[in-house]
Amino acid sequence: MRTAIVSHLAAAALVLSPVAAYGGDGIQIDVLYMNHGPLAPTLEELRSVTSHYVKRVAVAWHDSETDEGRRFMAEKKLTGHIPLVIWVNGSPRQQVAGREVNFTGFPTGSGPAPFQGKWSMADLRQVLDRLAAEK
Repeated sequence: MRTAIVSHLAAAALVLSPVAAYGGDGIQIDVLYMNHGPLAPTLEELRSVTSHYVKRVAVAWHDSETDEGRRFMAEKKLTGHIPLVIWVNGSPRQQVAGREVNFTGFPTGSGPAPFQGKWSMADLRQVLDRLAAEK
């Protein structure tokens, strides 16, 4: 019985921790991703980039093939084969050097060509640098 209670409390803490982290003035990032091999290098690089902003950024990872990920997709009204979408403060679209960048799909030059977006990790870094400076 005691083990079950501790397990439920631990599970609740894991589920609620991203929500609690968003409560401050920090930057909120939601990453919806497919947990497939071709995306692994991009996810690794994304984790590396966001780790440099650890005191300013709260990142929530949503695996599209889990129940939680499917709920997140439904909440965002998304369907279909979507390898990667990154929301920064609630939007996948951000201004970078005077142009709008949509953080959807693989970064340019990585992954299968039909699923590449028109963005780079450098674009994401620029957005995070700008937002961190504003906070």
